[in-house]
Amino acid sequence: MDLRELALQVVAVVTEAGQYALGDQLKPHDLDQQTQQAQDRRMQISSEIDERVMRFCHERIRQIVPFEDWEAVGSARQPGEYYWCIGHIDGSINYARNMPEWTITVSLLHVNNEGEMYPAMGIVHAPALRTTYIAAKGQGAIRIRVNAAGEEKREKIMPTTTPTLQGSVLCFGMSYFSDESHRALETVSDIAGMPADIKRIGPASMDLCRVADGSYDAYFEPTLHSWDFPAVSAAAVVVWEAQGRLSRWDGSEIVWGENNDIVASNGPITDALTPYLRAHMGN
Repeated sequence: MDLRELALQVVAVVTEAGQYALGDQLKPHDLDQQTQQAQDRRMQISSEIDERVMRFCHERIRQIVPFEDWEAVGSARQPGEYYWCIGHIDGSINYARNMPEWTITVSLLHVNNEGEMYPAMGIVHAPALRTTYIAAKGQGAIRIRVNAAGEEKREKIMPTTTPTLQGSVLCFGMSYFSDESHRALETVSDIAGMPADIKRIGPASMDLCRVADGSYDAYFEPTLHSWDFPAVSAAAVVVWEAQGRLSRWDGSEIVWGENNDIVASNGPITDALTPYLRAHMGN
């Protein structure tokens, strides 16, 4: 199976879904009514458009290759098999507030002979930014940008080579839970004064991809939860294939299916950043 070719077919589906979602975002909405639509267990705004986009992607992508959905099979995943992982809109609050930083994500998961699951292909599409990141295992990562005239530019991406915190550009994320947010803010406070800038924009999938393309030197966030899995798994392949580094705050590998304090970096800056992350690791 040619993962790069498969990814390009999926991109066409995701792009179509993204245009539909973007069209809805640009319509006038009553923000109070939209926000009052009950927040779901992921503490994200649930919307009808989100569900429609997911259904559309599920139906069209499984017409390309009829792999099972990772959520549907649960613990019955089989060694050697592939599974689709299609996420909700990542950055749903940005979407609801008419900000451009939100994405639609798709990953293809592979279960190895030991029964461990790893992302093998990732797509992160930001419709309002006209930008798509694509990566497949062993085939590198590319960014597709479309200008106002509709012209498409494809380019291979790679991280920066910044080795120190001094003069770097970092990004961090934090959750709605106060203890997790405190750890993020305390880490930022310890680092402040060394980087040229420390940004907080989100969503996680976009922040990860911006490490992969050199916009940021590193990104960190405490306790990414199970509901972040679809977005993070797609963006993880982009980081890996761009030759960036992705791990937990203590330097160990991401454990898919568990909560993770994650850090993505260009590689050279990791040694300088790690002591600050270790000082605020969760239990």
